[in-house]
Amino acid sequence: MVRVHVFDQHGKLVGPVDSPRLTLSDEEWSQRLTPDQFRILRSQGTERAFCGTLLDNKKEGVYCCVGCGLPLFASNSKFNSGTGWPSFFQPIASENVEERSDDGFGMRRTEILCARCGGHLGHVFDDGPRPTGLRFCLNSESLKFTPNTELAALADPVADQASPATSPAPSTAAQTGATHPVATTGGKSESRPATTATAVFAGGCFWCTEAAFEQIKGVVDVQSGYAGGSKETARYEQVSNGDTGHAEAIRINYDPKQISYDRLLDIFFDAHDPTQLNRQDNDAGTQYRSTIFYVNEIEQRAAQAKIKQLTAAKVFPRPIVTTLEPLKNFYPAEEYHQDYARRHPDQPYIQFHSLPKVCAIRDKHRDLIKHANEPQGLSKSKEH
Repeated sequence: MVRVHVFDQHGKLVGPVDSPRLTLSDEEWSQRLTPDQFRILRSQGTERAFCGTLLDNKKEGVYCCVGCGLPLFASNSKFNSGTGWPSFFQPIASENVEERSDDGFGMRRTEILCARCGGHLGHVFDDGPRPTGLRFCLNSESLKFTPNTELAALADPVADQASPATSPAPSTAAQTGATHPVATTGGKSESRPATTATAVFAGGCFWCTEAAFEQIKGVVDVQSGYAGGSKETARYEQVSNGDTGHAEAIRINYDPKQISYDRLLDIFFDAHDPTQLNRQDNDAGTQYRSTIFYVNEIEQRAAQAKIKQLTAAKVFPRPIVTTLEPLKNFYPAEEYHQDYARRHPDQPYIQFHSLPKVCAIRDKHRDLIKHANEPQGLSKSKEH
């Protein structure tokens, strides 16, 4: 038996509860898994960098073991490490992931395995972002993704063992992205929650602003999407018409202990031209407007003060036309838009529009740029 966290019939993560280990013969595993899944999960294989099907998955949900279905990681801890493999800064519950020393290939690494079936998942390194400083480097073939809207489908019979006092907090974190238990290298969870915050900005094409912010210290993740309109019209083909009320926007998940909302505003105004009304260079239409989507009065006042400050200092030769709009909803863009600049660095639009903005931010905010071993946009692959 192993002590793990599992989902109940209501889509809540509960535990720890006792669950029987899953032990099968190689023949039984080969019948259950595809050849690639068997090679990685049961034979400690590694998929090729930048080839995994879940690498660029930006949907909100939970990543489970493909062998036994045990919940392993949540989308709110996933980040772009630039290594070519799905990366997370902590597991959904420390009990669900086991660690053991791996001395293969002439180096010492820490292998991570599913606690219930012993399946090989990847390795964990100490070069990840805060709050844990860890990078759990996974193979897509070891994982199965389930959206937050379908978590009830992960209901495990052993969840009935959970007492009323059992905390469902990890599931809440997976669904809201607000708080999450901090895992340590010792495999135990601290009781202190680590809080992240979000900011939503629109400054022209989201390919450009996403790439500019991904390189900033304290930024855990950046997602391209749509804000300002309805759910029914939150599709690229309709937004491109310019009549949906949506703007191409980015949602920034960041650590307030490393970077403040005020500093994010500085980068926002330096990453685009806030004096262009409903356009950025050749991109014209209300979907390319300059907008700060605030979620509370504090953000609203901070944005107003920043615009007043920049105007008084005459930073721009023309009046700032950035609008302030209350954030009603943010709708993630289609998968092919996510991390577009990083995945297509040689595309002409990226070369002529995105890269210059990325470089301009690097030059002006050198103290805020992540080091070479930190996750950032447009970075090169590192060894798994």
